[in-house]
Amino acid sequence: MKELKDTTEVLIRFNEADPLGIVWHGHYIRYFEDGREAFGKKYGIGYLDFFKENVVVPIVHAECNYKKSLKFGDSVVVETIYEPCEAAKINFRFNLYKASDRTLVATGRTTQVFLDKDTQTLLLNNPAFFEEWKQKFVK
Repeated sequence: MKELKDTTEVLIRFNEADPLGIVWHGHYIRYFEDGREAFGKKYGIGYLDFFKENVVVPIVHAECNYKKSLKFGDSVVVETIYEPCEAAKINFRFNLYKASDRTLVATGRTTQVFLDKDTQTLLLNNPAFFEEWKQKFVK
């Protein structure tokens, strides 16, 4: 099974840092979101692609392991890795690197599930379009 991943770079903005210039810990999860969005755009499974299929994919689990601090003015490289599974969910793993020297600053994971857009009910099986996507890109 081939590994699917994407890398994107995000510039740290002034409003993401505290008065000491250190990035607030909650923004690291937002960088994961930036990574998921870039991954989705590259591989054709962005949020709007799901929405067109009458499916939404909320986050049900997120974890972040902090290694080093980022500061205002840094750029962060977000590496997003899709983790295949048979269950009706989407798992991603993340590595965040300081762009200037590729120092690992954080790692993490997220899990998303499939909900019917209109009824908000949990889908117990992968939607057909997602199975087709997996056949195209993962297997």
